[in-house]
Amino acid sequence: MKLQVNTLLALYSVMEFAADPQRHIPASEIADKYGISAHHLAKVLAELARAGVVTSVRGVGGGYRFTANVRRLTLMDIIQLFEDFSPASHQHGDTTPVDRAIGQVLTEIDQITRATFSSITVATMLRLVERQEDGGKLPDAEDAKGTQRTQKKTF
Repeated sequence: MKLQVNTLLALYSVMEFAADPQRHIPASEIADKYGISAHHLAKVLAELARAGVVTSVRGVGGGYRFTANVRRLTLMDIIQLFEDFSPASHQHGDTTPVDRAIGQVLTEIDQITRATFSSITVATMLRLVERQEDGGKLPDAEDAKGTQRTQKKTF
């Protein structure tokens, strides 16, 4: 699946804001970091503000601040602001059994994609980003589920 540019900008921005929710971050800072137009980003941020994900403060020391709940806001909540996730019609006119079978598979893929995006919260994404910044490795004392591991020593 390929996301539109506005959707990606929204996801980048939300992750920046959620990583430091008390700080007002200027749009220009995010635009510079990702090499994008501040004017284009402002349109995306306005949509996020209308949805209640961020608030904006004008003037010196202003910018945008994350106001949503990182444990409840999902990727799907953000993506659906910019993408059309209505059920796609994968059929074209009179179809053959192969066309209908392919359409069924594509519909199932769409449903899985929506379910996956709906199951991943911003909090989960923040942990994934942190893990990527640490080289993709889990902390020594934890496994993927966050439970303690016992280490076997070999002599």
